[in-house]
This record gives sequence, C-alpha cells and structure tokens, in this order.
Amino acid sequence: MTNRRQPWPKKILIASPRGFCAGVERAIEVLERMQESNPNEQIFSYHQIVHNTHVVRKFEKSGVRFVDDIREIPQGGTVVFSAHGVSPEVRTDTQDRKLNWVDATCPLVEKPHREVKKYAEQGYTILYIGHAGHDETIGTMGEAPEHMRLIETVEDARKIHVENPDMLALTTQTTLSLDDTSEILAVLKERFPNMIVPRSEDICYATQNRQDAVKEMVRQGAKAIVILGSFNSSNAHRMREVAQRALEAANGGSQIGKREPLSYLIDDCSELNGMEETFAKVEMVGLSSAASVSEEKFQEVVDWFKERGTELVEEVVVADESKIHFAPPQGLRIPVR
Repeated sequence: MTNRRQPWPKKILIASPRGFCAGVERAIEVLERMQESNPNEQIFSYHQIVHNTHVVRKFEKSGVRFVDDIREIPQGGTVVFSAHGVSPEVRTDTQDRKLNWVDATCPLVEKPHREVKKYAEQGYTILYIGHAGHDETIGTMGEAPEHMRLIETVEDARKIHVENPDMLALTTQTTLSLDDTSEILAVLKERFPNMIVPRSEDICYATQNRQDAVKEMVRQGAKAIVILGSFNSSNAHRMREVAQRALEAANGGSQIGKREPLSYLIDDCSELNGMEETFAKVEMVGLSSAASVSEEKFQEVVDWFKERGTELVEEVVVADESKIHFAPPQGLRIPVR
C-alpha cells in the first residue's frame, strides 16, 4: 500500500448492484457454451455479444469472430445473436445463408420487440425513445420500420408529427434513464393524450437499479463518482449522466465548468493513472460499473484507490439481484450442464 502524505479519500462507497446483469450473464454463457460444444468450429457473434471491450477481447483471443454484417459469415456457419437483439431482416439473411444460429437477446430487450410487432399489425404508428445507431435501437425499429418514428430528445418530442394521433403507441430503449424518458414522455403525453404507453417502463430493472445505487451514493456523501464501462455502452453513459445530475443537485445547482461535482466514465483502472490530484481533495468517492462489466475489472478499480491510501470500503445496497437469472435459449448444440 502506498503511503500518501497529501490528502486522499479515506473511504470509498461501492454500489450494489453493479456489473453483470442477468441478461449479460446469459449472453456470455451462451457464447462460452457454443465454443465448448463446438471446439473445432469457427463461432461468430453478430455484433459485440455485450458492449464491453474487455469481454469482447477475451472472446476474440479464444477464437470468436465478431461481425457487423451477416454476409461476412460463410454459408452454413454458426452465429450467436448479441444481447441487444436483431431485426427480422438479419434473421432472414441468416436463413438465406443457411446459418446455424442461437439467439442470446436479453429477454427484457425482447419486450419492446413484441410490442412493436403487436402495434404495427394493428396499424399504429410507434414512437420509440432511443439513441440512433445503437444495436438495440436498430434491432427494435427493424421489426416494423415503416411504422416507427425515433425520438431522441425532448425537442424531437415537441416537433414530431403523426398522421393519426389516435393510433399512436410508445416504447423505449431499455438502457435509458428514467429521468431522460420521463421528460420526453411528459411532452408526448401532453401532445398525444390518447397515446398507448406501456403499463410499466420498458427500462429494465438492471438499468434502474444501477442508477438508483449511483444516486444513493451521492445521498450518502460521495463527492465524486467513477463509473466503469466501455465507451459504446449506453447504460454506462446514462449512469455517468445520472451521477453528474445527482452531484450537481447535491451542490446546490449546476456546477458545469467548475471543479466539482465530478463524474467519470472509464474503461478500466489504467485510465485513472495520472488522476491522483483529481481525487486528492475529495472526501469520499463512489464507484460503480455498467451492466456489462465483470466484477474482476471492478475490483481492480477498488484496489487502485486502496493502494493509494483508501482504508475503508463500504457497500451501498439498493436492490438484491442475486436470485435473478435467465435460462439459456433453446438453440443449437448447447449442452445442459
């Protein structure tokens, strides 16, 4: 342990839950078991199995090839669909190329897919709150592109025009924050009072729990928040944004451009090197990780602080996800353990 004479956080808070959610665990397990049961076959993953660079690199080193175009896979090859889901067009291309496939789409991501298909068949226009270009958005909107309209911002919600406001339904990307969607939803409800809204938010339990834990760490006194997650992880960015807003509120309003509040998104602990002065005068730091980050990588961040003088580590628990598990899909040559 490093002895530091300058100030350093004596205590860090760590969020619970954090890291792998049930959908991510399921997707990783599917890909691992596909490799184990087909040791002499090239296994492909359509898109990154989950949005985490370290998970992807580990699979690449073990032989998995990640592709963004089904046509990159040889006829008759084997592919796993990522946790973020795919469009019917991708499924058709898969069949045309006579590929063997297993679907690792998170069951909670499948919910918006089902809603889109149901309302499209009934002739509704469907508003989708999400981010353009995200794998989940592409897959969900691909269910009925002629019926779908993307809403990314409150301004989009104010400007959107629909032909028949009485035939309008709504669904959302699962990895957005409730704060973001509630603002957009309020505008849409005011403009389209007859719009069909899901009985419960499409935002998944894991996304909400991790954001709630971040807020609770701020309520318990964290003056800076570090979120571990990859740059292409939507839920990681939303966690950092939630942390920023909570820190600003705790400091009596927006502090943009000032030293505090502090919220950071990092891919691994190496990105903290050189940031010692940033944390040196912070009384207490809160740590969490996005839903596709392993506990091993998270503990490396905890150790980074402990090696520099942090003595106390306290867990902040807002929910128990230990009993939440999703069964692997029925699919190609996945042995039952």
